[in-house]
Amino acid sequence: MSVKHAMILAAGLGTRMKPLTLKTPKPLIKIGNKNLLERSISILENHGVEQIIVNVHHLADQIEKFISNVKTKVKITISDEKDLLLDTGGGVKEGTKNLGKNPFFVLNPDTLWLIDYLSEMKSLEKIYFETKKPCLLLVNKRLSFDTSFKGDFNLKNNIVSKDIKNNFIFTGLQLLDRNYLDPIDKKVFSMNEVWNKFISKNELYGFESKQKFYHLNTENMYNKISALNFTD
Repeated sequence: MSVKHAMILAAGLGTRMKPLTLKTPKPLIKIGNKNLLERSISILENHGVEQIIVNVHHLADQIEKFISNVKTKVKITISDEKDLLLDTGGGVKEGTKNLGKNPFFVLNPDTLWLIDYLSEMKSLEKIYFETKKPCLLLVNKRLSFDTSFKGDFNLKNNIVSKDIKNNFIFTGLQLLDRNYLDPIDKKVFSMNEVWNKFISKNELYGFESKQKFYHLNTENMYNKISALNFTD
C-alpha cells in the first residue's frame, strides 16, 4: 500500500529567519537551485503522492503564485489561513477535512528534503499500515547539522517516548489520518497535543532516519547550509 495524499505546512511566520522572511515566505527561500517548497513537493511526488494540500498565511500571495506556476503532475490545493493562523494541529485538521479516511503525510518544508529520504518514507508507511497509529520520522541529535539542537523524544522498538534524556529530534515528517484529529474540539491547536496523547498510551510510533539532518530555523543556519552548495 502507498500513501497518495500529503499536506505541507507553509503558513508559519518564519520569525526566527528574519530579516530573510520579511519579504519572502520561508518556504520560498532557496537552497541551491530550488526553494524549500519545491524540494518538499518533489520528494512527495517522487514517493508517489498524487494530492498535496498547502496551507498559507504569511505572504500567502507569493506561495499561491509559485504553486500556480510549479511544474508537477501532483494536484496541489490551498488551505487558506490568511484570516487566522491555526497552528500545526489546527492547520492539519482544517487542511485535510476532505480526505475522509485516507492516510496522509504531513511535511514541514524547513527541513532540507533530499532524495535519500525516499526509502525512509517507505519505512514510515510500513509502520503506519501495521499499527494504524500516528508515526513520526525521527533522527538522533548527533546527526543534526545544527549541533545546538536538544532532543525532544526517545525511540525504542519504534515506540516514541519522552523522559529526562531525550536523544531524538522530529525531522518534520509524520504520517497519520483523520481519526487522530477529529476528536479534538478546537480550531487552533498544536500537533504536540495529539502526540502527547498517544505518547501517554505508548501508541505514538516512529522510525529512525539515518540521514544528516539539515533544518533551516535561523538566518545563521540558512547561511551555513547555503555555503554547502547543494545542487540537486
